[in-house]
Amino acid sequence: MNFPPKIVDNAIEEISKLPGIGKKTALRLVLHLLKQDPISTAHLTTALNELRDGIKYCGTCHIISDTTDCTCRTIKRDLSTVCVVTDTPDVMAIENTAQYRGLYHVLGGVISPIEGIGPSDIHIDSLVERIQTSEPKIEEVILALSPTMEGDTTAFYITKRLKEFGVRITSIARGIPMGGELEYTDEITLGRSIMTRSEYK
Repeated sequence: MNFPPKIVDNAIEEISKLPGIGKKTALRLVLHLLKQDPISTAHLTTALNELRDGIKYCGTCHIISDTTDCTCRTIKRDLSTVCVVTDTPDVMAIENTAQYRGLYHVLGGVISPIEGIGPSDIHIDSLVERIQTSEPKIEEVILALSPTMEGDTTAFYITKRLKEFGVRITSIARGIPMGGELEYTDEITLGRSIMTRSEYK
């Protein structure tokens, strides 16, 4: 007899591919699911399928949404300010601070020559287009990128691309430790970094 059964082993293998989950944790999750009512497992399966089939990316700000035109144009936000972040978790982290009421622009990554990621592989061109065509005019771009070598390289490149448009470019304060990731920064530190941002140089 093979243990665990192939079906269980396959489930463990797939679940362990998720970030932060090893084989032991995957095994515990599989055994937990097996103890649940079949309807509960069916709901989980349905939710995951809907996640893959239903989620889209906003064509303007590139945040995950259930429509290609999300609420990034809502009048309840400051339309003159755009905060540039690496990915959606950074948006959630900044929103949790309740210190920022402007718009966002999700790059979908940072420039990393080592990993073969160049400016054309992330959403920098669409950011430049937003600055050129947005009505009302965007007056400030906040660079809220993680203080890593890749983040600084990306910030420097964006600054060069936007220089000709006369838009104010600021950077969040460096209360965030060098080399740290934005999404893991506590809300108080991140909130203060947004509020005490400075001109990017």
